[in-house]
Amino acid sequence: MADSILALTDARLTLAGNAGPVEILRGITLSVSRGESLGLIGPSGSGKSSLLMLMGGLERATSGSVLALGQDLTAMDEDALARFRRSNMGVVFQSFHLIPTMTALENVAVPLELAGAEDAFARAEAELRAVGLGARMDHYPSQMSGGEQQRVALARAAAPRPAILLADEPTGNLDGANGAAIMDLLFGLQERHGATLIMVTHSTELAARCSRVVRLADGSVAPDEPATAPALREGAA
Repeated sequence: MADSILALTDARLTLAGNAGPVEILRGITLSVSRGESLGLIGPSGSGKSSLLMLMGGLERATSGSVLALGQDLTAMDEDALARFRRSNMGVVFQSFHLIPTMTALENVAVPLELAGAEDAFARAEAELRAVGLGARMDHYPSQMSGGEQQRVALARAAAPRPAILLADEPTGNLDGANGAAIMDLLFGLQERHGATLIMVTHSTELAARCSRVVRLADGSVAPDEPATAPALREGAA
């Protein structure tokens, strides 16, 4: 596709197991268009998170190709992959992965500082305010609730203005109310920054908010499913 931002062709992932090689992904061919939101669903062990890791260059395909923004991730070494992610991708995990000795502001500013942004702390402050944490910027992760920590993680992922947002079960450690708020924020960040969103979730309800849904089963992609999110009513905010 001409507007493809991510393209996998016969991508396979095989890992060593105690009883021999284990085929995790079995020839994934998938294209993601610029600006779309894609929900990855399927039962536990189907390969959803592994596929997301391939897309982010956090796992290397055993064979096949993984192109992101026209760059072949399988051909990059670890340093090149780290630089590529820093410049082009934001990742949100189920576990928040915040640095416990840093405040919320410092956690969000880290990737910006690594990228050499002179306005790192100003941008970090703006992102924290955008996720409703203007009053919590000087707090450490241990002083915040799970929902607040995930908001910090969202702000950190969005602050570098990535072209691609990857989210792995972003509401998995949260209760229903906090999970719904995080999803609203995640889709809001995607729209505000014009990013492409790929999200792994067990929830078909959350996946239905995406513009496209892909189901995995036993390491393979099942046919695409149309999203079923209701259209906004005319005049709705």
